[in-house]
Amino acid sequence: MIKLHQFHPSGNCYKVRLLLHQLAIPFETREVDLSAGETRTPEFKAMNPIARTPTVELEPGVFLAESNAILWYFAEGTPFIPTDRLERARMLQWMFFEQYSHEPYVAVARAWLTFFGIPSGKEKELEERIQKGYAALDIMEGELRKRPFFAGAHYSLADIALYAYTHVAEEGRFDLGRYPAIRAWFERVQAQPRHLRITDVLNAPEALEEV
Repeated sequence: MIKLHQFHPSGNCYKVRLLLHQLAIPFETREVDLSAGETRTPEFKAMNPIARTPTVELEPGVFLAESNAILWYFAEGTPFIPTDRLERARMLQWMFFEQYSHEPYVAVARAWLTFFGIPSGKEKELEERIQKGYAALDIMEGELRKRPFFAGAHYSLADIALYAYTHVAEEGRFDLGRYPAIRAWFERVQAQPRHLRITDVLNAPEALEEV
């Protein structure tokens, strides 16, 4: 069975859980203790030399890393990847945006403020990351005033990728009340079949415990 090595609160790990659940693909999870440096152990680096979660074990000894690459692997041939050439490219555009212009700011601010503490001497950097996170949210707000989803008229991997950290951005001191188009998009994402919340725990394949 597919095994997801994860840090449960991570948006990058949540992306993978959400897609697998929406595709009804059974999987197991294994929690990785980031505070204890578990991703830096030789055992973990043998699975993923980049030393990050999520890491998926597709079958014994076969591993795949990087959240958006994992999304593509499982979604290929499904409606989560548009068949239209432009919509498919637009989906990738926003997935690249998420990793380059959004996640380094929104996710890092959330991680420092909610889970790991602000590293010593990084207070000014935190403020800079929050400013850049707001810049990313401003861009998203403008896009969502033009279309219901990021690739066009339909929900795609781009929405999963961007929803993961955006919907919990307030944990990184971002005021989402400023963004009515983003909040309306949250509702459209949450209305998708088999939506999974970031706090939902899968104790067994297809079994949900609400927390």
